Amino acid sequence: MFYRFKTLFNNNMVVIIRGLRVEVPEISVIDSVKLPSSETAVIVVDMQNDFVKPGGKLVVPSTINTIEPIKRLLDKARRSGVKIFYTMDTHYDNDPEYAIWGEHVRYGSWGWEIIDELKPSEKDIVVIKTRYDGFYGTPLDDLLRVYGIKNLVITGSVANICVLHTAASAALRWYKIYVPMDGISALNEFDYYVALRQISFLYRGVIVRSSDTIEFY
Repeated sequence: MFYRFKTLFNNNMVVIIRGLRVEVPEISVIDSVKLPSSETAVIVVDMQNDFVKPGGKLVVPSTINTIEPIKRLLDKARRSGVKIFYTMDTHYDNDPEYAIWGEHVRYGSWGWEIIDELKPSEKDIVVIKTRYDGFYGTPLDDLLRVYGIKNLVITGSVANICVLHTAASAALRWYKIYVPMDGISALNEFDYYVALRQISFLYRGVIVRSSDTIEFY
């Protein structure tokens, strides 16, 4: 299916799909936000070698562009005492997801490991998940509540798959969601903007233009 975006973030945004002109609803974006450190956590979704690095089994090419923005956000969060969580997509022998995507992030493999540039610190919490959703079958919700977290800054990949499903589960649990535009990536432009639209409209998440303009106090 062929598509292209003509304009961005205004009422004239359209997508051309097989010659059909489809008007896309406006996506609300804010320039900056300040969040309380004690009530905020950053979640880094699936920044693992198989999704990011050359030689990975399911590489998302644009993910490489999110590494530095996420790193700067994490440095800022750590200085402010913000809790940081990582999710690790994880699969084992004969996982049914292999039928969809092929083998990827097999437990214990190089591809399963979090990329060196974003390695967790000793104080960070790593959550292993076996499905797209970071909350499904994991202790993530319980841990967030233990630490009194109300706001989640969600970064990582893939925007319309694991990021979106994790954001959806967070919203259904009444966490307030913030997503920096330069901190998520998708396999193509269409999927990227669909994720932003769903997070903004359906889950009432806040889309922030840049990771650098998310501050903590």
